[in-house]
Amino acid sequence: MSDGAARTAAFRQLHESGCFVMPNPWDAGSARALASLGFPALATTSAGFAWSTGRPDNSVGLDETLVHLRLIVNAVDLPVNADFQDGYALEPEAVATNVGLAVGTGVAGLSIEDFSGDPADPLIDPVLAVERIAAARAAIDATGTGVVLTARSEGFVWGRPDLAGTIRRLTAYAEAGADCVYAPWLTSVDQVSAIVSAVSPTPVNLLVNTPFTTLAEAASLGVRRISVGGMLAKTAWRGFLQAAREIRDEGTFTGFADLPDLNALLQPFVGGSGSQEN
Repeated sequence: MSDGAARTAAFRQLHESGCFVMPNPWDAGSARALASLGFPALATTSAGFAWSTGRPDNSVGLDETLVHLRLIVNAVDLPVNADFQDGYALEPEAVATNVGLAVGTGVAGLSIEDFSGDPADPLIDPVLAVERIAAARAAIDATGTGVVLTARSEGFVWGRPDLAGTIRRLTAYAEAGADCVYAPWLTSVDQVSAIVSAVSPTPVNLLVNTPFTTLAEAASLGVRRISVGGMLAKTAWRGFLQAAREIRDEGTFTGFADLPDLNALLQPFVGGSGSQEN
């Protein structure tokens, strides 16, 4: 079994029982740091990656994303799930083509969302949205890789918190071939429970972007996996901005106390002797 096939098989197995956390790195360093902490899988974050390039989310194109996916996959030995946004296309045929390119980067899974790109009318027509998931499924099947397909519905993200409508979409996406379904920005355990019950036995991904639940509680609700999107990247940015503002405003450097030894953390990935920080 090839390395890629082994990662995909391991990722599929994680979806069979229990609940696992799949945190979201934004570059090779953060991916390796998370891998060193023992997480079983990782997922990319389009937002975290975009911020690292000095741009807001939804502003990075397909070619850059494919390069980024290869970077994260090659940085670690873990299964990597790709935040593949809307497939970087609208029509099903183009989505299928782009999904094939994403599979070629070595990811073990990828997600396709139904955001239209227009905040005023944010959700793709449900019939077309289902066709897009079916096309993604067919593209993956044609590769013979078994890459895990996750279908996302974005209503809660874009001010359309219609739980019943979200459930209808996620159910249809599962019927169209999604291995896992996902509605980001849920805010209550009741919403989570309703979705898990409605789509069962399809695994559900839960994005935890506020501290409204815990791993133990999510597992008790039947959630199969948890991701955190751009939240770890935001916490890193918060620390960076707090320290920088202290320097600017106070002329002090207390933010530099008790910092992690990153050379020691990342050394196992490269071997040899580390260098002094400068």
